Amino acid sequence: MARPLPDILPIHWPAGLPAPPEQTEAALQRAATLLAEGGLVAIPTETVYGLAADALDADAVDRIFAAKGRPASNPLIVHVSDAAMARSLAAAWPHAAERITSQLWPGPVTVIVPRGERVPTAVTAGGPTVALRCPGHPLARRLIEMLGRPLAAPSANRSRAVSPTTAGHVLEGLGNRVDLILDGGPCSRGIESTVVDCTTDPPRILRFGPIDRDDLEAVLGGPVADAVVVTGTTAAAEPARSPGMLTRHYAPKTPLEVSTTASERVASLVQAGKRVAWLTPHTDDPQVRLLAASRDVLVVPMPAQPAAFAACLYATLHAVDRRSLDRIVVDSPPATEPWRAVADRLRRAATA
Repeated sequence: MARPLPDILPIHWPAGLPAPPEQTEAALQRAATLLAEGGLVAIPTETVYGLAADALDADAVDRIFAAKGRPASNPLIVHVSDAAMARSLAAAWPHAAERITSQLWPGPVTVIVPRGERVPTAVTAGGPTVALRCPGHPLARRLIEMLGRPLAAPSANRSRAVSPTTAGHVLEGLGNRVDLILDGGPCSRGIESTVVDCTTDPPRILRFGPIDRDDLEAVLGGPVADAVVVTGTTAAAEPARSPGMLTRHYAPKTPLEVSTTASERVASLVQAGKRVAWLTPHTDDPQVRLLAASRDVLVVPMPAQPAAFAACLYATLHAVDRRSLDRIVVDSPPATEPWRAVADRLRRAATA
């Protein structure tokens, strides 16, 4: 007999209240009990929903990999309630990690540091470093505090698919592979955290995210090296130091492409008999209006600012993917530092 679908429990913490409402506390306690028993719980963070398990329970960590269909060489990010918990999981605490965590935590930035002995090797894919983050979502931190243990929590979706930013996305993608879903509403940031390798000099960005290079260099008082570009669509033989480094990732089922001449590309696809979704911030452009009149083109207005674009990108891809279209075309974002995270996600989503 198939397992039943998980319960979805709404949680909220109105501003100004010293503690969450009783119903939310009860939902968090149920989640903490499941996690202590080795279960999987989908939790909201400010970036995306995470598929959480006790990070110090190797069997529970293995369940994450199985539920996601995730390659064993792709490490997990460990979520902590504060910097003290993070330091307890590290064999050493580099100066760069101290600067970043003291000024940018809680928040959407992950630090890579030497792995401490308490962390199961499955979490780090057998590598010598561990990825640590203190989420900005207060209810995620509250849950970690209640459990008293860190949580391994990659995005709560099948491997390489579009990350979830609502509880509904989690249910759609994982179904009964998860034991419980905590519904904290849409994620405010909408894309995964920035990942910084603090074991190198200078520190290196391994994944672009909401915290950009300018933010990091201001905090560190020095340069931050470029991200390492990994080629290939399958897991490497050696463990990665960070998740999100495969060439194809964050991809919808509908083929996606990024175009510097999107209007021409959409027109040619329609002429070829294709049904197209066009994600563009240029909805006032006459060519956009002309093509929008076609029954074969779904024009989706997108924000012109990078943070707002990122916040709605995955939700938009989830929605468009349900329309049974032939292609998704996205205007190429500006080649500037604030757009690096969006450009990174689109490039990986567009890789065949």
